[in-house]
Amino acid sequence: MTTPEDATATIAAANERAAHTLPFADDTDLADAERGFIAALNPGVVTGVDGTVVWDNDSYAFLEEPCPPTVNPSLWRQSGLVARQGLFEVCERVYQVRGLDLSNMTLIEGETGVVVIDPLISRETAAAGLALYREHRGERPVTGVIYTHSHIDHFGGVKGVTTEEDVAAGRCPILAPVGFVEHAVEENVYAGTAMARRAAYMYGAALPRGPRGGVGAGLGQTTSTGTPTLIMPTLYVSATGQVETVDGLRIEFQMTPGTEAPSEMNFYFPDLRALCMAENATHTLHNLLTLRGALVRDPHVWSKYLTESINRYASKSDVLFASHHWPTWGSERLTEFLSLQRDLYGYLHDQTLRRINQGHTGIEIAEEIELPPALADTWHTRGYYGSVSHNVKAIYQRYMGWFDGNPAHLWEHPPVESATRHVEFMGGSAEVLRKARESFAAGDFRWVAQVVNYVIFAEPDNAEARALQADTFEQLGYGAENGTWRNFYLTGAYELRNGSVGTPTKADAPDIAAALSVEQVFDAVSLRIDGPRAWSARIVIDWRVTDEDLVHRTQLSNGLLVHFDLDTEPTGADATFTLTRPVLLGVLVGGADIAKAIADGTIVAEGDVAKLVELAGYLDAPDPDFAIVTPD
Repeated sequence: MTTPEDATATIAAANERAAHTLPFADDTDLADAERGFIAALNPGVVTGVDGTVVWDNDSYAFLEEPCPPTVNPSLWRQSGLVARQGLFEVCERVYQVRGLDLSNMTLIEGETGVVVIDPLISRETAAAGLALYREHRGERPVTGVIYTHSHIDHFGGVKGVTTEEDVAAGRCPILAPVGFVEHAVEENVYAGTAMARRAAYMYGAALPRGPRGGVGAGLGQTTSTGTPTLIMPTLYVSATGQVETVDGLRIEFQMTPGTEAPSEMNFYFPDLRALCMAENATHTLHNLLTLRGALVRDPHVWSKYLTESINRYASKSDVLFASHHWPTWGSERLTEFLSLQRDLYGYLHDQTLRRINQGHTGIEIAEEIELPPALADTWHTRGYYGSVSHNVKAIYQRYMGWFDGNPAHLWEHPPVESATRHVEFMGGSAEVLRKARESFAAGDFRWVAQVVNYVIFAEPDNAEARALQADTFEQLGYGAENGTWRNFYLTGAYELRNGSVGTPTKADAPDIAAALSVEQVFDAVSLRIDGPRAWSARIVIDWRVTDEDLVHRTQLSNGLLVHFDLDTEPTGADATFTLTRPVLLGVLVGGADIAKAIADGTIVAEGDVAKLVELAGYLDAPDPDFAIVTPD
């Protein structure tokens, strides 16, 4: 059951139609993606210290061949552009490393060194990118780092380009938008295990590369699997119009919170006439609700910030670059680019709301909505990463929530119970599968996926159902223009045939954990309390954190761990532990032995120490390998 199938006649015909209806004669993006090329990393492979491959761009060499029937030709085109790897000159003093991770790393030459923007996901890929730059531009020191926003592909490789010592000594300031640390921690810690597991589907990191497997994720090819790191910012940008100078480079910032990330900023280099749009304007429709999971983004404010970018900077800019994809040159062209991107998010928002107010549900609007011709016929507004379908549903969720107002949907059975009843009503699994095979032959793959899912959740070991569902997911993947949809479908098929791929990327980053505040440490702990087992427990523990001069109380009752700072002399605790914040992080997040720390005096314990043991007994461990296409 491990061999992918060919595209069916239905999918092959649909992909052939796309090849003849989309504007493939327009090769402007190809010229832009190749413009300024200096050199590629050769071979295009990055390894860790133990020799493990953490990035292999050479594995996408097959994209140079003609598009096969198993890939949507529009996605094939996008993937071929994104896979172009190497060092590129954007304009005088501005360089980009592209194709060495999901994101780009930009390097701006200052008076004495180079300022790095968004140092990728992994320390290893960032170091390789910096080495490639230095090979062709000289051994310039890194004299500044800018994080455009709080997603890990824009800061995770920072220790590949600078050190904590250089940052602490003031030799390398790190700039970030206000709120950066809080949002980076929340996304990677609170629901980090679940997001990382679903990211395995979204980015297809475990898929075999090739025309029947992973071809890219639309925004970038996939995620690197090296070591994510974090160095805390030294300067927070808080206001639009704020100007900072780093290594002689004047930078004017535009704050854009609530767009592609809760904490994000664009910025302009007036002396270079260069505009960085972070991840707010790229060569794809972006996500309003990423398939790996996140807070729903606001397309209304996103559109307004793009208008502000146009009005403040477009006429003064000769080039626009971003943290993904290739630049756009010329004031007129980049103004049109930003305007179309602006219209894309604004149109989806307004038209979805119009239909919501006419009584339509999210799934109905997603089926009906069409983009204006100027947007539908433009490559950079197509849905390679986000899609019109799931973005419309995200807008509905943002305003209306999960419930569509129909009381029949108010209290439905959960998946396994619902599936069991569906299969019984439909005449049993054999009858469902017989009819499903007829629908498969007719090319109605969406319906097959829905009904066969009932059989799998009712009978998880039904080999015939699993095989048919894998074949169905495969066809849906082959036809998808959206890279993340393809990866989801094909990873689902892979797991049905071969078992779980788990979480290929590193779900735990010590540097991110080390950035947790005391408040966030206990937020993270509270999310692991097994509520029913702790219903009857009553535990009060005070944590005296000496290096922050505070006492933080944790109070377990009714299955809830409440915690707060005390502003009076504490009384009534079952136990008190005196320690520093790094020690607190070590024992509660890093797995350090608390008994040993108490024994050697690193932690001073008073009161009933056994209460901490009891509290620890109520903690559940997250599961980075939970099932997705089958029931747990």
